[in-house]
Amino acid sequence: MGGARRSWLGLLAPAALALVVLVALGTWQIQRKAWKEQLIAALTDRLAAPPSALPSPGVWPSLDPARDEYRRVKFSAVFDHGKEALVYAAGSAFRPDVSGPGYWIFTPARLSDGGFVIVDRGFVPEGRQDAATRGTGQIAGSVEIVGAMRWPEGRRWFSPKPDLAHNLWFSRDSPAIAAAKQVGPVAPFYVEQESPAPPGGLPRPGKLAVGLRNEHLQYALTWYGLALVLVVVFATWAFNSRRSSVPGVRA
Repeated sequence: MGGARRSWLGLLAPAALALVVLVALGTWQIQRKAWKEQLIAALTDRLAAPPSALPSPGVWPSLDPARDEYRRVKFSAVFDHGKEALVYAAGSAFRPDVSGPGYWIFTPARLSDGGFVIVDRGFVPEGRQDAATRGTGQIAGSVEIVGAMRWPEGRRWFSPKPDLAHNLWFSRDSPAIAAAKQVGPVAPFYVEQESPAPPGGLPRPGKLAVGLRNEHLQYALTWYGLALVLVVVFATWAFNSRRSSVPGVRA
């Protein structure tokens, strides 16, 4: 009896630790679910609001992504098409109308005060990245732009470095693009253009839509379910171990 008791008691601490970890993971997913729901609600409200005037350069340093990202704005600017950059992508969670590999066209836009805003003019599919194949879309002169403010991604550790020789980027890093194109002063954000659509249809702008996945409840139930299974299995095994150690009792 002593050996069996020592056997299940020896596994009690590891089982308790595993139970604590599983419950903690489930609780963390519940917290993530609440955060994601608040984020989706905030983004939905911002993207549904009417566009306001683009913040002036004087207030750029005080802008806060947590408060200002995805604000819809409108402004007039002149595109510098000769300094556009290609950002490779395979779609976007905020552009359900875009699928398949292609490129976002990031173009410096000169404001009336001389400052610049990098504008994501929209998507072009593979094979149309060369501006010569979409010349009618290279709008000249002042353009009234409507879009949403976004903050740059920066290059992740697993993202390839920009291929400057081919004008190709792999992250929406608008300050780095502006530096490489030698334009400035430049806004700390970029603008996802939703209108106007250029002649010929490319690049293809579009209104952003909130398409964030929210599967945290499913993940939480999985972790809690594993915790319940652990309790049942361990309790059954401990009970059977104790029974088998009692003389005359068959497990």
